[in-house]
Amino acid sequence: MTLKDDARTVAQALEDYDRKGLAREGIALRQPPSSQLIQSMDLQRFATEGGLTGDALRTFVEAYLDGTIKLRDPRVMGHQTAHTNDAAALGCFIDGYASNPMAINEMGPAANAIEQFYLDWMLQKIGWSVDRSQTGHPGGVLTHGGSLANLTALCAARSAADPDAWMSGPSRDLVVLAPPASHYSLARAVGILGLGENAIVDIPVDECGRIIPSELAVQIETQRAAGKVIMAVIANACQTAAGLFDPLRDIADVCRKAGTWFHVDGAHGAAASLSPDLAHLVDGIDLADSLIWDSHKMLRTPCLCAAVLVRDHRHLDAAFNQEASYIFHEKENPGFDFLGRTVECTKSALALKAFMALAYEGEAGLCGYVEALVARTLEAARLVANQPDFEIAVQPEFNILCLRLTKGQQTCSLELRKRLLARGRYYTTYVEFLGQSWIRLTLMQAETNMDDIRGLLDEIRLVARQEA
Repeated sequence: MTLKDDARTVAQALEDYDRKGLAREGIALRQPPSSQLIQSMDLQRFATEGGLTGDALRTFVEAYLDGTIKLRDPRVMGHQTAHTNDAAALGCFIDGYASNPMAINEMGPAANAIEQFYLDWMLQKIGWSVDRSQTGHPGGVLTHGGSLANLTALCAARSAADPDAWMSGPSRDLVVLAPPASHYSLARAVGILGLGENAIVDIPVDECGRIIPSELAVQIETQRAAGKVIMAVIANACQTAAGLFDPLRDIADVCRKAGTWFHVDGAHGAAASLSPDLAHLVDGIDLADSLIWDSHKMLRTPCLCAAVLVRDHRHLDAAFNQEASYIFHEKENPGFDFLGRTVECTKSALALKAFMALAYEGEAGLCGYVEALVARTLEAARLVANQPDFEIAVQPEFNILCLRLTKGQQTCSLELRKRLLARGRYYTTYVEFLGQSWIRLTLMQAETNMDDIRGLLDEIRLVARQEA
């Protein structure tokens, strides 16, 4: 069999998978035991004998797809992971076959050039200049996911607050101020940096978890009076739990007056900057010192691809000060080596799939995709709020909606979600918000409609009756 033959086999299986998902055929999620999946994919035989081609490949791919969550199914409303478009998926195929580890330009010139272009596109979308003739111009890098992106951004913040920390360890008592609703990857990043999770200090928030800027100013002064050095102030755009945005402009004003680094976790919500109708949600994001923006969330890019963007590239360039003569040396270089800005020594062509997603849709297409998902979420919130036996946690701002039953002993519980997953017709997540438990929907499929929402509500009612 040739590459073309096997590629045709895989493409056909994916087309069937896509068609069944859009048609809501069967169940959206099936979770058999791993041992059963290992057997159904015949992993031991292939590992021993090889031969994964032709008809065997077809059987394997079909078994694999049968054991996946059907992100193309409009009834999947769980995590913040977009179903990719066709061109972006082909980008994965091209990158997988070419296999250029492009962190240094000579190992992937085309991928390197695309990353430069794509980062510049993102920088411009948030309102930053890409004029490299300016000293301290903005810059960035793509990483394998938002967790690594947050770590990289905090490394840049540390290079500004304590320039010798990379070589000599922290010489100052550094703390990071963040709202309690911040993503858990930030606590991990602070731990990895050796500061200890106790170095994260809560910023006072309102009843919905948004930062109160005046209280942030007081917290900064309190920490400084205690001898602490503020390494970074972190804001959410948006919260993972309920999709709410911190008031970025007011926070930026506090940070500017205090002379502190301002980092925005915009993994999900930075995409609002694409839309004139939604840009108010991230008003002030251009005043940040650093931010992250995940392409694999709202920009239709396959997992994983996250951008680290900084106002002054020099802090990112100083984040990792290392020597490796086989890589870091003077040379004629027609491109840019991103290796100095990343944790990864080997990096896939992340920008290829991200750019192909963008190039397939165009800016207007991606903007329309984001706007449609938000509009559908607001419509769903109105529908749920008008149900006598349901309530929503808070009026949504983006494409995340938290809801729960108002009647019965178990309005929402992990057991209720467990039963929903066992039935497999709808996929949602569970979250603690406002001191209560909620079913959390993230609308990522343009094809999800109000009939899907009504069907989910009926499914929740049915499962709740079974649980009672």
